Amino acid sequence: QVQLVESGGGLVQAGGSLRLSCAASGRTFSNYAMGWFRQAPGKEREFVAAISWNGDYLYYADSVKGRFTISRDNAKNTVHLQMNTLEPEDTAVYYCAGSRLRSGSSREVVYNYWGQGTQVTVSS
Repeated sequence: QVQLVESGGGLVQAGGSLRLSCAASGRTFSNYAMGWFRQAPGKEREFVAAISWNGDYLYYADSVKGRFTISRDNAKNTVHLQMNTLEPEDTAVYYCAGSRLRSGSSREVVYNYWGQGTQVTVSS
């Protein structure tokens, strides 16, 4: 089992920045690709960004390309999502997820472990 705990969410004005973190415990963190997903009120959960087990492969949703950056520190068992130039449309609960598919993926179905989520609210 892998336990994932997100942090760093909050309220920010449009144009601002936030940095989300996800701390992993349990099995060897570097065995897993990591991803971020989000779910806005009344909408389905959607892919945001993903990173392969060693950081060589990065994936981004078109809606966040150029604004968000995913990174990981395997020595500290953490993955981060730096979010810049935030827009009200980015308001959602953000979830960290881990996948045994080490290359990473944008597909939700390949993710085996999920955190509880952290709220991000962007005001206009």
